[in-house]
Amino acid sequence: MPSHTRASIAGSSHAGRRAPNGAPSLHGAPSPRGGVLGRNVGRNVGRNLAARNLAARNLAACTALACIAPIAAAQTTTVTFSAGAEGWISTGGTTTLPGTGGNPDANLRTVFNNFGLTFVNSANPAFRGDFTTADSVTIAIDVRVEHIAFFGSPVSRPWLVELRDTTNPPAGYPWRSVWFLFAPISAASTGSWTTFSVTFDPRATALPPGWGGYGAETAGGEPILPPGTTFRDVLAGVDAMAFTTLQPGFVFGFTDFTVRLDNIRVTRTVAPRPGDLNGDGAVDAQDIAVVLSSWGACPPKGACAGDVDGDGDVDAADVAAVLSGWTG
Repeated sequence: MPSHTRASIAGSSHAGRRAPNGAPSLHGAPSPRGGVLGRNVGRNVGRNLAARNLAARNLAACTALACIAPIAAAQTTTVTFSAGAEGWISTGGTTTLPGTGGNPDANLRTVFNNFGLTFVNSANPAFRGDFTTADSVTIAIDVRVEHIAFFGSPVSRPWLVELRDTTNPPAGYPWRSVWFLFAPISAASTGSWTTFSVTFDPRATALPPGWGGYGAETAGGEPILPPGTTFRDVLAGVDAMAFTTLQPGFVFGFTDFTVRLDNIRVTRTVAPRPGDLNGDGAVDAQDIAVVLSSWGACPPKGACAGDVDGDGDVDAADVAAVLSGWTG
């Protein structure tokens, strides 16, 4: 059973080394071609200044369109419960939103006696929808167990995140889903605030390591995805996100739960795409329009957003550069 992991997304920058000014000196021993050397130095300096001016223009142009650096764009939504539940509910028991005792301060606390404990969100668009628009997704949650017991004896229970598609349920099932199994939770192991996190590629077709499927079963009764359904198919239409102790394929007796949740978060990361001139994460007709709107030679000063290849003008080569990264 995989253990829980902590995950973070960090950008990186690459600083190139700055070349020293290598212009030859005109001082020292006389040269019979000193005049020619001086003219060549002047030309080289002029070319360098022109190149630097062109780079500055292109940098300014891209600044206006948020394309100055190929940095992955990450959008994170975090529910801290300081502004309410924001769509998160428990499927039973008594749930409150105390202002203290969280990680820190406000949190969601549920006391329940049943076969399992489930928290679900089908209302907040940050936790549902088409996750395949991102290149990478991270889901995380902070958990603290006050009490889990079976007939008075402390026990552990599975803990997993489940992404449910209720729009396309297979016959005899309430939904089809994919789920990731974290480490078990208990008062002994997670009596203090513990972070559970998983990062995955939502465009993968096969189930990534640690993930399971629901919506059909093998001859031996093991839960699986319905035939013909891929991991990506489910991620393209998530109707609800759930955190639960009800692991598919397992049944538990009535259990007493007192559990707190905090800082439920999802991060969708989109990698930079060459040719994405308007910074919307896609390379499409809108980016071609940016090229066409600035067709011709770049002005001495001002924006030249369509100069994709940085050669000082906007022409067919820049159209080709956008088409080479086309996503549609």
